[in-house]
Amino acid sequence: MATSTCSAVDLIPLLGGATNATAAAHFICDQFNSVSGKFADTGHAVDTSFLLFSAYLVFAMQLGFAMLCAGSVRAKNTMNIMLTNVIDAAAGGLFYFLFGFAFAFGGPSNGFIGTHNFGLTGFPSESFDYSYFLYQWCFAIAAAGITSGSIAERTQFSAYLLYSALLTGFVYPIVSHWFWSGDGWASASRSDGNLLFGSGVIDFAGSGVVHLVGAVAGLWGALIEGPRIGRFDQTGKPESIKGHNGALVVMGTFLLWFGWYGFNPGSFVTISKAYGAGGSFYGQWSGVGRAAVTTTLSGCAAALTTLFAKKVLIGHWNLTDVCNGLLGGFAAITGGCSVVDPWAAVVCGFVAAWVLIACNYLAERVQYDDPLEAAQLHGGCGAWGIIFTALFAEKRYVNEVYPGVAGRPYGLLMGGGGKLMMAHLVQIAVIVGWTSVTMGPLFFVLHRLGLLRISHEEETAGMDLTSHGGYAYNDDDIGEAKRREQGMRHGRSLIVGPLILTKPAPSSRSGLPLLVAEAERLTCLRKPLDGRPAVVAPRMTNPAGAECAVLARRSLLVFCPGSVKWALAKLG
Repeated sequence: MATSTCSAVDLIPLLGGATNATAAAHFICDQFNSVSGKFADTGHAVDTSFLLFSAYLVFAMQLGFAMLCAGSVRAKNTMNIMLTNVIDAAAGGLFYFLFGFAFAFGGPSNGFIGTHNFGLTGFPSESFDYSYFLYQWCFAIAAAGITSGSIAERTQFSAYLLYSALLTGFVYPIVSHWFWSGDGWASASRSDGNLLFGSGVIDFAGSGVVHLVGAVAGLWGALIEGPRIGRFDQTGKPESIKGHNGALVVMGTFLLWFGWYGFNPGSFVTISKAYGAGGSFYGQWSGVGRAAVTTTLSGCAAALTTLFAKKVLIGHWNLTDVCNGLLGGFAAITGGCSVVDPWAAVVCGFVAAWVLIACNYLAERVQYDDPLEAAQLHGGCGAWGIIFTALFAEKRYVNEVYPGVAGRPYGLLMGGGGKLMMAHLVQIAVIVGWTSVTMGPLFFVLHRLGLLRISHEEETAGMDLTSHGGYAYNDDDIGEAKRREQGMRHGRSLIVGPLILTKPAPSSRSGLPLLVAEAERLTCLRKPLDGRPAVVAPRMTNPAGAECAVLARRSLLVFCPGSVKWALAKLG
């Protein structure tokens, strides 16, 4: 916020020959400067409050990510995916504090990497306050959250810890330094004015820096791991594996929508700056509002486009696809939300929806499995957003948001030439290249060491049971199974997934309940839960007539020939 000052030397002549003119001039200027300083302090407080509130909104997106992820996976992996979101935030907080912020913004530095402010040494300073660190940390963990969606339902938990630490502590900060730091080689705000192609890269809130980085990292993880069991049949035909809770998907989507109003408008960092001498009605607060409007319109256009496109393509209104389309529109507009008109945001969202549909089609053709469509959504739509900004950036808005450089290039379709487009194509190339050469080898080494993917048996049983000691929902927990079993002992039947258990017959030598099984629906477990040696119980047959070996002690394990699926019923 600009401040005004008063000089007694300039004021004395205006007082003429008045008695004590010098003393009066000094008194007036002292009072004026005091009031002006208080206004400046108030401006800083307003800007800091704005940034902190934006950080809180962006952090709320973590809950949105968690809910979206949980609803998009099967119930047996709910606790696992929720815990990975917690770890992304926790590990990201420590590693971004120790290294990440310094690599991203620590200055003075070179064009490639920051070299100061490790562990927030030198904070606060004239350049940065603590609120700025908090805001940027929220962005770093958002990138890590994108990656976790791509490798969901089949990744060892230790692998999550390693990739999250590397991504938030090193890979993402380097990219944000390139495009957002005042020293970055491709930054549109480069302090020395030596801009890439005379424009630098306009990636205002991170279509490339956040979304494309997270997507490429997840892409490599999912490619190296391979698809989930059952996602494609032996001929390569895709098989649907639906998430277990559409309500969680919708609630997560709305929370992400809410948080995006901190993600995009909040990237102005300050709100009290006036634009030119046009009066108090127009300033950075107007830019903040415009970014919120363009964000809204792009998401809405993408959601409606997806709604009707999928109705035509698959014959029904699809909830999950519409939610993903909405988020794709947000990811696309993120880079250019501050420098485009509202009508252009509608175009952005419309195209983003088709980009996501095309990416999903391509993913199925090449047998790529991404449970949350994260690489397609954040990568495809993020890349489109980078190109979109280079096409539609308005000259006036570019000069307001990135002042100080005369004749700066702007959108190609707005008459600004092709230099901004060239800079943005370079951005896509270097982000894909950098993230690939850092995250790709990490996932490959983890894969070769057997630390990336869980076993087939664990994957089929579900990671909640095999890695986290239970289920996310009480109805699936062992304690709940025991409670229902007590009802069976009093003569009532008990349904456990694909098994129907009835009270044991008095003549039964094994003491086992009578079982009816649907082998094609059986879930998997590697061994009896109590670890005791299993004994062979009387044989049974499935509905197709095939014999099923029944292994039991206190745990009941069923295996049917011709199927790789198992089933468990805990027997008290």
